[in-house]
Amino acid sequence: MINDTRTPKKKRTACNYALSFFLKMTVTGLILWVQLKWVTGIYVCHNHSAYPMIKDGDFCLTYRLGELKQGEEIVYRADGAVRFGRIIALGGDSVEILNDYIMVNGYGIFEDVVYPTTSEGAKISFPYTVSENCVFVLNDYRSDISDSRIFGAIPLNDVQGKVVFIMRRRGI
Repeated sequence: MINDTRTPKKKRTACNYALSFFLKMTVTGLILWVQLKWVTGIYVCHNHSAYPMIKDGDFCLTYRLGELKQGEEIVYRADGAVRFGRIIALGGDSVEILNDYIMVNGYGIFEDVVYPTTSEGAKISFPYTVSENCVFVLNDYRSDISDSRIFGAIPLNDVQGKVVFIMRRRGI
């Protein structure tokens, strides 16, 4: 004869299931909030400033923890709006725009696509020295001068992250 000394399992009630469900949802929500607040960001482009890389209506995922480099597409806040642009120069660099040509620290910058860039209409004067802890950003669609030519250097605190993923939403 076998003596069974195990205690019988308690039956789970609906209250226990509900409590477990809400605890898991709370933990999941907290993790998602931390992820979106300090690590990644989700943005939709509502203009053509980053055209042709990012088109109006495209869904973009950003990464906030990486070091920013020249030539990267970023999302930033300026003049109360979320904007998309390309980093042309970092803090301490000198930017000059001459005859549709951009020079950083006396050297022409390399871009896959040559974008005609003008300083006409700019509210800053060139050569422009970028302040420390700031970046100089230009739109890919350079005819739209709502970038650092108007706002000046963008503080790193206003940079929402570099674009790491683009999903085309047109036709979906």
